[in-house]
Amino acid sequence: MTGKFQLYTGNGKGKTTAALGLAVRAACAGMKVYFGQFMKGQDYSELCLPEHFPGLITMEQYGTPKLICKGEEPSEEDMKSASTGLQRIRTAILSGSYDLVIADELNVTVHMGLLSENDVMHLILQRPDNVELVLTGRYAPESFIEAADLVTEMREIKHYYATENLQARIGIES
Repeated sequence: MTGKFQLYTGNGKGKTTAALGLAVRAACAGMKVYFGQFMKGQDYSELCLPEHFPGLITMEQYGTPKLICKGEEPSEEDMKSASTGLQRIRTAILSGSYDLVIADELNVTVHMGLLSENDVMHLILQRPDNVELVLTGRYAPESFIEAADLVTEMREIKHYYATENLQARIGIES
């Protein structure tokens, strides 16, 4: 298989969901998937995916339970988690063990200053030809967009969060 570099970005809902759908499709085809979630340390429904696809999907989180808001200074723990995550993604890409590697919310991690754009670009350029790489998250840097083989921008047209006082629903948003 010839791998490509895909990028899912934009302000609309669905970037992580699209990446999860690709992970399930790949696993159903017998491909091995590594799914690393940056800036996420909460309990999300998708964390049970490896139980449903034993030996095919590996998932790890690189974040704390506390969300980092724009304008906040990331903690030392946040910075360490992001750095660990980047190293784990690099290891997965270069290991020869995975056909598909997904770095969920990596774009936001760069935007918030937890990782440098140059370090992530170096990772992108290290990708072997047989590995499919997917990065998700808002605020994708122009350098990532230029390097990608496929870019999908999720654009919010209408969202019930804006019109209703609705919390994240288990199985839909979390």
